[in-house]
Amino acid sequence: MIHRMLPQPRAVGRAHARRASRILAALAAMAALLSVDVPDAAAEPPLGVTAQAVPDAAADRVGALFAGGLDGGHFCTAAVVRSDDRDVIATAAHCLDDPDTTVFAPGYRDGEAPYGTWKLTGVYVAPGWTDGEDPDDDIAFATVAPVDGGRSEPVEDLVGGFPVAAEQPADATVTVIGYPRSEEAPLRCANTTALFSQTQRRIECPDLSGGTSGSPWLVDGALAGVLGGHEGGGTVPEVSYSALMGDQAVELYREASDAG
Repeated sequence: MIHRMLPQPRAVGRAHARRASRILAALAAMAALLSVDVPDAAAEPPLGVTAQAVPDAAADRVGALFAGGLDGGHFCTAAVVRSDDRDVIATAAHCLDDPDTTVFAPGYRDGEAPYGTWKLTGVYVAPGWTDGEDPDDDIAFATVAPVDGGRSEPVEDLVGGFPVAAEQPADATVTVIGYPRSEEAPLRCANTTALFSQTQRRIECPDLSGGTSGSPWLVDGALAGVLGGHEGGGTVPEVSYSALMGDQAVELYREASDAG
């Protein structure tokens, strides 16, 4: 919620600034202890506004999915999540139709893949999607390995990973980070959400067009869904959807995490 503040005398304003600085410092210290990322408030656009995501820990964990390689064009988005073997990404199930030729590039910007490119080594999709493309099962996970084999460390060691969190409240504030096909850097938008149905969540954020399917939906820095589900994530760029992170999705996540 945005509160409109009345003008204050200069001395009071400075006191507020000092208090805000102390609060932010305390939050940063607490985040360090809890291993949770606190976004830079100055870098966050207002709720409901979509802007280019500045490079930071959260944006680096999000990457574009390419067909074959960086020259093949990116068509979906994925994000690194925490796992035992530190090699799992989350995306929409409908983004994994061709896993043998799909490549993940975390932190991709302007034609560059600063953390390398990663091939899919395993795909974890719900039977409800495989058998009938049930929009409630449009959440999937995959394991990845370096394309060139030159890296010895797993992807999570390079960029970190989002924790996975189910059973979020219906009106949770969600941050979406994703790559439209027409953009060479990720976009970020945060807004309050609402239940579209008992199994689907909706968010109003402009400019989340084709290519943002699979984008992580983050609640307090944890992955609570991905852009997809109803209408494949939405037929207009102003409104997007995600299936709720239910028991089936959590089980897929566990299977991918334990795959090694």
